[in-house]
Amino acid sequence: MRRFAALFAIFAAVSALTVPTHAVSTHASSAILMDAGSGRVLYEQAPHEKRLIASTTKLMTALVTAENCADLDQEIEIRGEWLGAEGSSIYLKAGEKITVRGLLYGLLLQSGNDAATAIACHVAGSEGQFVALMNQKAAELGMADTSFANACGLNHENHYSTAYDMALLARACLQNETVAAICATKSVTVGTRTFVNHNKLLTRYEGCVGMKTGFTEKAGRTLVSAAARDGQTLICVTLNDGDDWNDHAKLLDYGFETFPRRELCAAGEVFGTVAVSGSLLPQITAVAASDVGFPLSGGEELTVDVELADRAEAPVAAGDRLGEAVWSLDGRPVAQVDLVSAQTAALDVYRPTTFWDRVRTFFGAQ
Repeated sequence: MRRFAALFAIFAAVSALTVPTHAVSTHASSAILMDAGSGRVLYEQAPHEKRLIASTTKLMTALVTAENCADLDQEIEIRGEWLGAEGSSIYLKAGEKITVRGLLYGLLLQSGNDAATAIACHVAGSEGQFVALMNQKAAELGMADTSFANACGLNHENHYSTAYDMALLARACLQNETVAAICATKSVTVGTRTFVNHNKLLTRYEGCVGMKTGFTEKAGRTLVSAAARDGQTLICVTLNDGDDWNDHAKLLDYGFETFPRRELCAAGEVFGTVAVSGSLLPQITAVAASDVGFPLSGGEELTVDVELADRAEAPVAAGDRLGEAVWSLDGRPVAQVDLVSAQTAALDVYRPTTFWDRVRTFFGAQ
C-alpha cells in the first residue's frame, strides 16, 4: 500500500453568529445537539447524566418493533390482558382488530401506553421479553448508560437513559425508514381514530422531521427532535426542560448556523490511480464510493490521509475497493470513505502473468 497526505483547507465562512457559543444555554437538566450524519456533538450539557426519559422511550419501542415484526400491516386482535397500562392511551378495547402499523402511529403520535404494551406482547410474547430486546438493541447502539424496564416509559428505578444515549437512539430511528416516516407524520386516521402528533416543532420549526415527546411529573418534560436543512440533519435531546420547544429551536438554529455541513468529497471524485496486472488496461481510477460531509465551524480545517493499493490483480470490477480516505480534525479521525475502482479491468487471457504461465504458454504453443 502507498500512503500520501494532503491538507484540505476547509474553512467555514467567517460570519457573525446569530447565537454565539457562549450564549447558548437551555432550561434542561441535560441536553445535547448532535449532527446525525457524522455523530459529532455540537453542544452538550450533562450529556451522560442518567435521568428518567418518560415517553421518549417509545422511540426504542418503535425501532425494536420495526426490526422484529415481519409484517407491520398484519391485523392483530387486542387481548384483554394487554390492557390496563397507566397514563396516556389510545383507548384500545379487548377484541378489536388493528394493524401493527396502526399501533405504531398511536404509539409515536398519540403516545399511547396501551399501544406500547399491545405491541410488546404481540412482537415478543410478553412485555418482559420485549424489554429484553430493547436492552439488547441499546447495547448494540452503544447506549452504555441506558436501562429499559418497560415499553412505554413509565417511571421505574431501572428505567433511565442519558441525553447522549437518546441521541444515539434517534440516529438509529432516522436510519429506519418506517420509524422515521411515522415520527414525521403530523396526523393520520387509523380506522375510526385520528392521531395528531404531540410534537409541536413539526409545525413550528422549519425542517423539523419529528421524533418524540415525553412527560411525567418526576421526569419533567423530555423531548427528542430532529431537523434537516441543506443536506444536513441535526438531532436535539433535552431532559427535564420546562421550555423545550424554544430551547430546541434555539439549539437547532445554533447548529445549522455555526456548524454547517461542508462537502469533503462527492461520489465519483477521483483520488488517484492504481496499476493493474494481468489486464490490457494498465491502470484504473480510484474514486470515492459516496458523498462525504462533515459539520465545521469557522476556522476549523481537516487533513485527509489517502491509502491506495500499490497494484491490483485482474480481473477488477467497477466498484471493487482499492483503499480509503480518512479525514481528521486535530489529529482525530472524523470521516471516512472507501475508494473504489471506476472501471472494469478484465483479465487478459492471452497474456501470461507469471514465469510459469509463460513456460506453459510456450510449450503449449509448440
